[in-house]
Amino acid sequence: MEGDLPNLLILARPDMTMGLKFYLTCFAFLFITPKITNAQYYGLCFTGHETIQEKRTGLDLTAADPLCFNNTFELSFDFSFMTGHTDYFGYIFRIVDQEKRNIDLIYDKSLEAKNHLKLVIGDKMSNIEFDIKLDKLFKNWYNIKLRFDQEKQELVLTADGKVYREKIPLKKNCYRICFGANNYKEHEVKDVPPMKIKEIKITEDDKLTHHWPLNEYTGLSATEKIKGKNAGVINPNWIRKMHIEWELVKSAEVAGSASVAFDGDRERVFVVTEKSLQTYDVKTEKTTISDYKSGLQPMLYGNQSIYQNELGLLNFYVDFSLMSGFNFSNNTWDSKYTGENVPTNFWHLNKFYSADDNSLYFIGGYGHYNYKRDVQRYHFKDKKLSSVKTSGDFTPRYLAALGATKNGAYILGGYGSTTGQQILNPKNLYDLSFYDVEHKTFKKLFELNPGKEEFAFANSMVIDEKEQSFYALTFVNHIFNSSLAMIKGSLKNPSYEFVGSRIPYTFHDISSFADLYYCKVSKKFVAVLLYYDQKANSSSVKIYTLHAPPEIQQAVHNTPPRFTINWYMVISGALILCMLYLGYKRIRNKKTLAKPSVKVPVITLKEPELVNIKQENTDMPDDIRNTMFLFGDLQLFDREGKDITKLFTPVIKELFLLILLFTVRWGRGVSSEKLEEILWADKSVGSARNNRSVSIAKLKLLLESMDSCEISKETGYWKMLIDYDKIRIDYKEYLNIVKSKTDINKNKIIDLTKIVSRGGFLSNAEYSWLDPLKYEISNEIIDTYLHMAASMKISDDPEFLISLADCVFNFDPVNEEAMAIKCQALVFLGKHSLAKSIFENFNKEYKAIYAESFNKTFQEILG
Repeated sequence: MEGDLPNLLILARPDMTMGLKFYLTCFAFLFITPKITNAQYYGLCFTGHETIQEKRTGLDLTAADPLCFNNTFELSFDFSFMTGHTDYFGYIFRIVDQEKRNIDLIYDKSLEAKNHLKLVIGDKMSNIEFDIKLDKLFKNWYNIKLRFDQEKQELVLTADGKVYREKIPLKKNCYRICFGANNYKEHEVKDVPPMKIKEIKITEDDKLTHHWPLNEYTGLSATEKIKGKNAGVINPNWIRKMHIEWELVKSAEVAGSASVAFDGDRERVFVVTEKSLQTYDVKTEKTTISDYKSGLQPMLYGNQSIYQNELGLLNFYVDFSLMSGFNFSNNTWDSKYTGENVPTNFWHLNKFYSADDNSLYFIGGYGHYNYKRDVQRYHFKDKKLSSVKTSGDFTPRYLAALGATKNGAYILGGYGSTTGQQILNPKNLYDLSFYDVEHKTFKKLFELNPGKEEFAFANSMVIDEKEQSFYALTFVNHIFNSSLAMIKGSLKNPSYEFVGSRIPYTFHDISSFADLYYCKVSKKFVAVLLYYDQKANSSSVKIYTLHAPPEIQQAVHNTPPRFTINWYMVISGALILCMLYLGYKRIRNKKTLAKPSVKVPVITLKEPELVNIKQENTDMPDDIRNTMFLFGDLQLFDREGKDITKLFTPVIKELFLLILLFTVRWGRGVSSEKLEEILWADKSVGSARNNRSVSIAKLKLLLESMDSCEISKETGYWKMLIDYDKIRIDYKEYLNIVKSKTDINKNKIIDLTKIVSRGGFLSNAEYSWLDPLKYEISNEIIDTYLHMAASMKISDDPEFLISLADCVFNFDPVNEEAMAIKCQALVFLGKHSLAKSIFENFNKEYKAIYAESFNKTFQEILG
């Protein structure tokens, strides 16, 4: 039918002029021309309980003026939840009329609630309540409609294909409408679930009057498409931005030469260091650090790591056929290298595991001025490394990207030379080849066109066999201050395009390393960057994430995105231009009767004004001024309530924490020698002393913006003189709570939970001297919760005991005591099946971590 569309249009009006027919034919041709479009991902994400109240997200449709309606109107929007959070309680929307009556849609997380989504009117529950299971809300968007029916005097809510009604007196009225957090005086809301909202529409008498798509990329305003009544946004997290800009989610400094690995099933990034294993969970965005019980694990220069479900976590060094496996149950490595730390001969080699022959394959690499084309195979059955004799054309290289499949691996680009010798014309390579494990062959598929600027690749690429595409990180490898840019390419032809923003990347050849992973459940790309400082013998670790699918952002690239020409589109466009030209000439040359001239009115479109929300320091709550937050991300607010954390350089920040913690925790302060030992160990005595003096002077200047907080050395130790009546430090409040467990009560537990809900202690600060204190604090928190639980009977307050157990799980997901408390409390409440489910999930988690089954039955847990 589509092919007949032009003829149908002409036949419909036989009296049309020939010129008009030409134009209609061209217009119809536009509709049948095939188009390639990318689905847009947009909407607004709401930050909730995972952060402090002042940083929670709110969307105010009536930031400028209330919306007034004379007749029946309806509010509709698309709604879903974000994954990876523990608390989903809060207000989806709050509507307040001019009589100050509130109408709220709330997600009630309590275990007793049969239906979790509830409509509240004033201070009473309405009859409208329903449920959409969390797993569905994570995966899909649901449209919710709330109709204010003036004729029938009722509210009508439609959700998930069901209709709910509630009688309520309605009249001509004006309303304030807000999603998430708001500041409506006595109707202020700060309880926000981690949700996503898009496509907000309002109809009056079934006619669309307002439309907020929420497809913004940035800014504090949401555009309204019909009347220009823009909405105000506080603390926005635009979904489009999440699909364009990489987000730095972890930054750390670790001792020695580190390496990384990825567990795709559980979506965990492992940072393997000399002292400990650091595990970043992409879903929860939390890091756990496990010290090795087997002692220091030397990490040879150029070591790499890999994780496989069948084999676990492995660290390897090809030169000495060294393969060490990690035991998660007791935090030990099964072997370690004790000789001289000799740099590898296979820098930046590529690796992949083949299940068919239970082997780990290594391809290429660089060392001692030579590029490699070697294929080496480590067979786990006989624990031997051997060279594989291969056929096919494959240029010696390193800095290539590899993506494994069932039968082998794709290898993309790199840097090398045909002879393998560095002195003989090395260059960037752009071929995509496939290595076949069974036949031991390389097959070149095609070659990319790099355009104006040469580039190399990060170590891995993500293969999408269903879509026959790949994703890889590229970077310019002839500059130090480079950047990583992701490309999406085809496995069938050399077409590709740049997607997402760029990531700053310090490239210093063998000192730098970058890798790319993909999380199927969270639908996120993960980029890991390592930079090894040989003088300091430490590695910088940075982890970035980007939501999939990534969008194109041409503005952020120095080079334009590559594309392939669609010749069908080009030819179609040329035909349309020809037809338009012929039609124009036909009309111009045709003799027609003179017609009176008609003045066409000029319509000026007034651009809608943007609504900006003022955020002045005078509006900042008093309790945020002169405040230091140490739980979660480090944050300091001065006497005006201004966040001054960003003014601290890495060295000043560590210096500040050393003096503060040695003062608050131990009272004595820290010596000059200790400061120099930790911060300037690589400097001479004189240089270290000079650096210390300059840094302390800078720190003193920064702290002048806070009241009653200064640095002193009257006792011979560097101390922080603090008036705790004027300076609030959450860590000091924490110490006051946990120092005496005999005085613990419910109110103190609630205060403790408020403190630790911001996150782990200094979660983004990674210093070796800080690790013991972090472990100590985690243990103190767990002990405090469990001590409180032990002082109560299950029958006293089972709901409170369940909340205590959940708090413990935030710090120790396989705590046996917490699991027993929760199961016993649930059974007491008559929720036997839920208790059984909790126990079974605990068993699975326990076995995954310790590689052995939990040694008690459900009945034994219940006592």
